Amino acid sequence: QVQLVESGGGLVQAGGSLRLSCAASGSIFSVNAMGWYRQAPGKQRELVATITSGGSTNYTDSVKGRFTISRDGAKNTVYLQMNSLKPEDTAVYYCNAQGRSMLIRRFEVWGQGTLVTVSA
Repeated sequence: QVQLVESGGGLVQAGGSLRLSCAASGSIFSVNAMGWYRQAPGKQRELVATITSGGSTNYTDSVKGRFTISRDGAKNTVYLQMNSLKPEDTAVYYCNAQGRSMLIRRFEVWGQGTLVTVSA
């Protein structure tokens, strides 16, 4: 099994910064892509940013220029640096990882979520 452990959420004022971390562990052969999604109250979960094993990144338009996703392949860890935070960034942020287990079976797992609250 593969597990994700997230950390770094919290309360911050508008204009502030937070850094989220997510570490994958377990029976991992390879992690092909990791990413962050978020779900605000009353809204559907949406993609925030993703990064592949090769370092290619993708961001939703609303966070471009403010958020940066990065990863440490050796640690199977992904980070989300969030700057210039806005109240509309308030949401539960979920980490996602896709790859292959030691049995060479594909997996996709989600973290438990970490709450980010941005006050006006």
